[in-house]
Amino acid sequence: MRRILPLLALTLFAGSAAHAQAQAAPPTLTRGVLKIAIEGTYAPFTYKDDKGNLTGYDVDFARLLAARLGLKPEFVLTEWGGILAGLQANKYDVIVNQVGITAERQKTIAFSEPYTYSRPQIAVHSVKGADYKALADLKGKRVGVGLGTTFEKDLIAAGGINIVTYPGTPEYLADLAAGRLDAIYNDKLLIGYLAKSQGLPIKGVGSAGSVDQMGVAMKKTNIVLKVAIDRATRQMKADGTLAKLGEKWFGQDVSKP
Repeated sequence: MRRILPLLALTLFAGSAAHAQAQAAPPTLTRGVLKIAIEGTYAPFTYKDDKGNLTGYDVDFARLLAARLGLKPEFVLTEWGGILAGLQANKYDVIVNQVGITAERQKTIAFSEPYTYSRPQIAVHSVKGADYKALADLKGKRVGVGLGTTFEKDLIAAGGINIVTYPGTPEYLADLAAGRLDAIYNDKLLIGYLAKSQGLPIKGVGSAGSVDQMGVAMKKTNIVLKVAIDRATRQMKADGTLAKLGEKWFGQDVSKP
């Protein structure tokens, strides 16, 4: 027994140490901090409330994720047009801003498991707008879209559309409301939220494209961080955290197709 007890104690210690190591915060650019890139102008995902505080579905998700990783969240406001380049330049650890998981993007950056599912939608002025059914109906029309987004690429691929690009969503929403655009093309969840919560004169019409998967974007070299984020995301799906978050912002669970 004199030999067994020390061996048992050593085994228990090793197990505890392994558990502690498994729960340890992953390495980041700044120790103990998760630097998170967001636009801050993309309601209801990332935006500032009336008091100037950052809020939104993605902001909430990012804070929950950082907590699961044992890290302090630090948000870095970045325009969408340069957000992927900033990641490669080590300005932040991750991007949490409804970044669609595409084969093209996966060539240069890594993604977590999807935490949001949605699809693109055409939106028009709620009173003056036409009932466009598909992208083919937009040929010859002025359509507003975010610069460098997958939505812009969809419009380019459709061909024949007079595409007007903008650095952020508020700008082309304003132009649509003022009648300077025939339509806009964006995320269905965003369009529905804005139409309902902000009283904007817009409405969703035809849906286009397949279901999009959104994930946390990070550098391909940050393998340890990816493993930790995937694990945390799976846990939040399993314990209902993401379902509750979707209900809060959209009235539905958006963490599954």
